[in-house]
Amino acid sequence: MPRRFDHLNDVEVFATTVDHGSLTAAAVALGTTASVVSRAIARLEARLGVQLLRRTTRSLSLTDAGRLYLDQSRAAFALIDDAERALQGQGEELTGSLRISVPTTYGHYRLPAMLARFARLHPRVQIDLSISNRNVDLAAEGYDLAIRLGALPDSGLVARKLEDAPMCLVAAPSYLRDAGTPRTIADLSRHACLPFVMPSTGRIAPWILRDEQGRDIDWMPASSLRVSDDVLGVVSLAEQGAGVCQTYDFIAEDRIRQGRLVEVLRETRGRSRPFSLLYAPHRRLSAAARALIEMLTADDAGAAIAASTVR
Repeated sequence: MPRRFDHLNDVEVFATTVDHGSLTAAAVALGTTASVVSRAIARLEARLGVQLLRRTTRSLSLTDAGRLYLDQSRAAFALIDDAERALQGQGEELTGSLRISVPTTYGHYRLPAMLARFARLHPRVQIDLSISNRNVDLAAEGYDLAIRLGALPDSGLVARKLEDAPMCLVAAPSYLRDAGTPRTIADLSRHACLPFVMPSTGRIAPWILRDEQGRDIDWMPASSLRVSDDVLGVVSLAEQGAGVCQTYDFIAEDRIRQGRLVEVLRETRGRSRPFSLLYAPHRRLSAAARALIEMLTADDAGAAIAASTVR
């Protein structure tokens, strides 16, 4: 009996070409050549009897028929993907793979212990962890989960808060010996502060403080030395005596305990920044993804996080 769907490979090539915008880019993504990609699309168009793509030397665009076929094809592939994800959880042991995107702060200081525990419980799940402050597109880039800081846009993704992480001001003992210890928020303007430039806006992130009357203040640090891309850089500079920085309690606590940093202006603490877990709606999740979400959002995980903050 002839195979009804022996052309599915050509359909995938077509969808990949649209996603990447050119035959050459699709060929790179698929590990083949542009001529192979072109022939696959031509075969598909001949099979369907319609033109799917308008091709010029410089651009590609979908025809109306191509747009309709692409939408229906993606829906069909999504159903297959859902079926495979559901079956991954049918056995006694979880299998499959997970791609996770996390910022450097969480990737180095919060997530490792939980991922190590998950790996011990589910050794057959392959985890690819991207530690970066870049905001990835989960759907377009193939990520299952992401952890993000701050207010979240309305993206159609599910968002579950992991914690409100308290902040503190710290400096090295050597810096405080040389420059003195700030006693008030106003004193900070006379100190070497270590600002962080937010990648998303190119602007300095304000320090979030609370004044003596309990009012919230967004204070803008100014300095000749600024850090961008990786916020952990301000902590490293502070350790070396370069100035005062604001960071999370969960980053500062060990350094304070070891005497490498000292908290200053403790009376200004009381504010925090939220971290949240993002993922696609539940029906698109694999069993492995659901298991990791349950672990990250479980009550005992929250208790462990809360217990590790500086008192």
